[in-house]
Amino acid sequence: MSYVERNLIEGEEIRFRTGLHWIVLFSSALLTLIFFAIGIFVLLIGKSISFSLFLIGFGALIFVWGLMRRNATEMAITNKRVIVKVGLIRRSTMEVFISKIESIDVRQGILERMLDCGSIVVRGTGGAYEPFKKVRSPLEFRRHIDLA
Repeated sequence: MSYVERNLIEGEEIRFRTGLHWIVLFSSALLTLIFFAIGIFVLLIGKSISFSLFLIGFGALIFVWGLMRRNATEMAITNKRVIVKVGLIRRSTMEVFISKIESIDVRQGILERMLDCGSIVVRGTGGAYEPFKKVRSPLEFRRHIDLA
């Protein structure tokens, strides 16, 4: 059961869910490929099998860490609130009642528009300013808040 599902209040139902876009894995995947390539190169030149396996394992660990970071972010819109949870070990949450939201800004560059990702800034009453980067389907996120 996810954080959002565990923290619903009475009469609340989830209308839309999203999370981080797969593009956040790009740097982890690039580092993983570099470590794999170096590990295979070391193996091919016959230097040290244990060192090459260490490099390949370290590269795999980097990618797994990126996957965990991506999957540890939950964003949901319910009929009453916007809920965002970031982090696995060190958790940060933001919950704003829809009636207290003043505006939602969506920021997308050209590449982000093509990939359907972007940054969302939720502004609540009292000056709360919460930016979230590399969000999957940000326009759909904003549309569901507008409908609520």
